[in-house]
Amino acid sequence: MLRILSVLACLAFVSACTPASPDDPLQDLGNFSLGHNVVVAPNVQVVPGSKEVSTEQWINVLKNEIDARFGQYEGDQLYHFGISIEGFFVAPGGVPLVLSPKSVLAINVTVWDDAAGAKLNSEVETFTVFETADAGSVFVGAGHTRTVDEQVLGLARNAVRKIEAWMVEQNAEEGWFAAATTTDSLPPSEGASNLPERPAPADLAEKPIENPVELAPQT
Repeated sequence: MLRILSVLACLAFVSACTPASPDDPLQDLGNFSLGHNVVVAPNVQVVPGSKEVSTEQWINVLKNEIDARFGQYEGDQLYHFGISIEGFFVAPGGVPLVLSPKSVLAINVTVWDDAAGAKLNSEVETFTVFETADAGSVFVGAGHTRTVDEQVLGLARNAVRKIEAWMVEQNAEEGWFAAATTTDSLPPSEGASNLPERPAPADLAEKPIENPVELAPQT
């Protein structure tokens, strides 16, 4: 993972675009409403040369950004997130116009359907997320123009944007967040007995996958 992360941080193409924000227009997520938001980081790999960021900070910032964004959806069915932070590189100051590595974050995501008591994606979805370039960082590098807190926040927001875009796609193609079948027509006792058990928060976080994403810094 570290080798690929390092390559990505040094070679990925950088383009300026609109930074992600919790206030972006909401997308079509059907009946989605946020339930448990579980973020773990049991085996984080850090690319050498990265600015120092604690596991606690990553977890807190990513959880807060997920809450800020997905907490705005007001559907009538609960869905849960199980997210594992796999690795990162938070770019230090580089050499302007020569070597300006860009930050990168890798996460694994699982979405759980509360009503079904089951995962919507049978295999974890892996996202490799890069920081957004702006006029001030294109030539000198974000490590010069942003604090570590700003870089972590930007990566977390971009991660949320990618998760949301993936969920919108899955909803359009697979109907992930369509209305669930109700048990209103069943006798009370029969309806209750057929309801699946809800996953506990501790069950939502996936174990590390055998071949985690390979991360690498961008330039």
